[in-house]
Amino acid sequence: MVRDEKIWQRAINENTVGALNDALIAGFGPRLIQLSEVMHARQFTIIADEIARRVDAKLCLIAGPSSSGKTTTSKRLALHLASIGITPIVIAMDNYFKNRKDTPRDEKGEYDFECLEALDVPFLNRQLRQLFAGEEVEIPDYDFVLGERVFRGKRVQMTPGSIIVMEGIHGLNPGLTPEIAPENKFSIYASVLRSLTIRKPNDSVYDTRLLRRMVRDNQFRGNGPADTILRWPSVRAGEEKNIVPFMDLADMKFDSSLIYELPLFKSYAENLLRSVPHRSPAYDEAQRLLDFILTKVAALTPEEAGCIPPTSILREFIGGSSFRY
Repeated sequence: MVRDEKIWQRAINENTVGALNDALIAGFGPRLIQLSEVMHARQFTIIADEIARRVDAKLCLIAGPSSSGKTTTSKRLALHLASIGITPIVIAMDNYFKNRKDTPRDEKGEYDFECLEALDVPFLNRQLRQLFAGEEVEIPDYDFVLGERVFRGKRVQMTPGSIIVMEGIHGLNPGLTPEIAPENKFSIYASVLRSLTIRKPNDSVYDTRLLRRMVRDNQFRGNGPADTILRWPSVRAGEEKNIVPFMDLADMKFDSSLIYELPLFKSYAENLLRSVPHRSPAYDEAQRLLDFILTKVAALTPEEAGCIPPTSILREFIGGSSFRY
């Protein structure tokens, strides 16, 4: 029994592929899933408690790069805030996109949806100030098919003890909320901050997010793995421009990594990567992901994957979440 305890404890403490494989082979997959999710819950508790201590905080902004789990982070944090008596009002930053005809274009003449100027910053700030003043406000939706802002009767109003929770890539950029006093804002940077060590520390931080995005895009957006791989460099370039410069402005950071996710994605992504044809410009990258990551990691069994709770960050990418997206 003591030896068994050391097997899964080593996997958690070392965060190496060897220790993880040993634990999975020994049958500790469900245990590792449970512990990883508890560690996430502990982070949410700490962040919620810190927000509660900021008595003037009225707006919680969550930023992070692609496939960092921002959306689920906002929803889970809202639950933790509610559990300590703070009423969360969750608002999507994407709803403040400008109408497509007014969206800036990049150097290639294509719509640049990732720049701050793609958002209607004055309108967002006006609605925030109205909410802070206790007014009832009709929050917009953004119809991505029409490329237009629409209003569907969603009205919200702040009361004593409530806070707005908003996630989006520009959450840490001071230019997003120039009309909001610093003491009224609390900011969080969410991303994969700890990688499973395969060859060297942090070797798979970006790869983990790429695998998340690949699985999600295939599951829910109809995009094949080659499309995701080929788009990834531009996604990363946008992150370097719009997110990385503001990372250090965050009040707190949330590590959305889970030790068991590469074993989970092995069963989802391996066949996707093998389906990339040799003639595709994405083939070499697909092979790298296979050779250096997925082939070295033991896979979760279907029974083990069934232990992943419906509130997990990873449900945002594989499905089966109890949250609505």
